[in-house]
Amino acid sequence: MTVLVTGGAGFIGSHFVGHLLASDADARIVCLDDFNAYYAPAAKRANVASFAANPRVTIVEGSITDVTLIRRVMNEHGVRRIVHLAAYAGVRSSGSMPLVYEETNVRGTLVLLEAARSELLESFVLVSSSTVYGAGAAVPFQEDAPLGVPLSLYGITKRSAELMGLHYQAVHGLPVVCLRPFSVYGPRIRPDLAMWIFADAILRERPIPILGDGSARRDFTHVSDICHGIHAAMVAVDVAGKAINLGHHAPIGMLELVRLLEAELGRPATIEWLPAFSGDLPITCADLTKAARLLDYHPRVSIEEGVADFARWFRQQNK
Repeated sequence: MTVLVTGGAGFIGSHFVGHLLASDADARIVCLDDFNAYYAPAAKRANVASFAANPRVTIVEGSITDVTLIRRVMNEHGVRRIVHLAAYAGVRSSGSMPLVYEETNVRGTLVLLEAARSELLESFVLVSSSTVYGAGAAVPFQEDAPLGVPLSLYGITKRSAELMGLHYQAVHGLPVVCLRPFSVYGPRIRPDLAMWIFADAILRERPIPILGDGSARRDFTHVSDICHGIHAAMVAVDVAGKAINLGHHAPIGMLELVRLLEAELGRPATIEWLPAFSGDLPITCADLTKAARLLDYHPRVSIEEGVADFARWFRQQNK
């Protein structure tokens, strides 16, 4: 059984490839990534170093927007499952690079769906984002309740990808399930995300930028819990055509996160207060009722344990 993992050199993707190798002895994996310069390509190559020589893994460098490449990968490797993680991520960057986000997140997803619809796939896991909920969504966010309006182009592109996936499921019978992860963190996190930015500022004794009044709360979810949820969705029955949250259901404030990082890194933080960003929600919180019922998903890593895990890795990287 061959699994195509798009974005497999990224933060979540590289963790998922490692998870799959450890938990499924029969799985063969195609790790597809274009190693783009959204953040340092060298970091992504370091991400895949632990499994690059594994005979069960084939690393393919290329874009999900390349129709010929995607069809060749599907045919040559006999792909039967797809975990689609490749995307341009980041709320703030999407406003300055809208065409890049649309090309990868929307058209790239469509290329995959179109290539997959003629194949006998067992599952197509489309990893979306909690940003699809947007302004006006009731908290905690429930998958089948009315969605709000996404506050960023990133959220819009991820919602567009979801809608296309659900269309291909309904019209073509492609077994697409949409997952909505919440504020994923852990070792190898992207350097544009809050936890990395805060930790870097603390270690370098620079001010930590806090947007707004610091009251924003996020449902931080450890990457290992996300990997378990993705794997469960990949092999679950009766989930095609559904959207499912993967979160922690325990949002914390930015200042609380700073205090946890201070304790783990052993240094005090200095706060620099900045204007709020209009694309940020005041709170994110996942309702996990559906995930528990359909995927037996129950997050296991507390924020204290998770921050400690991240801090150990971060200190190692900055010796």
